[in-house]
Amino acid sequence: MKKSFLTIALLSVTLSLVAACGQRPKTTETEATAENAEAQQVENVQADLAPDFELPDLQGNPLKLSSLRGKYVVLDFWGSWCIWCIRGIPHMKEAYGKYKDKMEIVGIDCQDTEEKWKAAVEEHQLPWLQVRCPDDQLQKLAQQYNVQGFPTKAIIDPDGRLVKIVMGEDPAFYTFLDGLFAK
Repeated sequence: MKKSFLTIALLSVTLSLVAACGQRPKTTETEATAENAEAQQVENVQADLAPDFELPDLQGNPLKLSSLRGKYVVLDFWGSWCIWCIRGIPHMKEAYGKYKDKMEIVGIDCQDTEEKWKAAVEEHQLPWLQVRCPDDQLQKLAQQYNVQGFPTKAIIDPDGRLVKIVMGEDPAFYTFLDGLFAK
């Protein structure tokens, strides 16, 4: 009896963590094709200007998205509590190292206290811009950028147009960057 309860509790916690980070289970080829079509549709529909926002950086100074025009910008919606966000940091560091002269990354911390956010930035030595999205602004920003799970990355072109949104820690994001900057 005790063993069953522990198994169920452990399974519940595991499922909650997976759901909270927006990670999807492996899909069949048919499901993958449907998901790719859906992702392509999001990519094509979102060719408008990226919604502007202003959020506080690590020093408390306001950072406005539109101030970064002229370069590609990757918005990385993440949280210190999200295991997939943390696991993706080495890949993000590698991409940043390769393309920092062509793009800027803006880490947008979500659902953390200010203390946990700052501690995570320091612990993981994140070299790109960091801002914090207060809880009262998260719903609007998440809706504007189609954030349905964490991490979510949005790529914005130098003219401020939303090019692509990728949910989850997906290798396709890095492949897209490689293709984008190979030109």
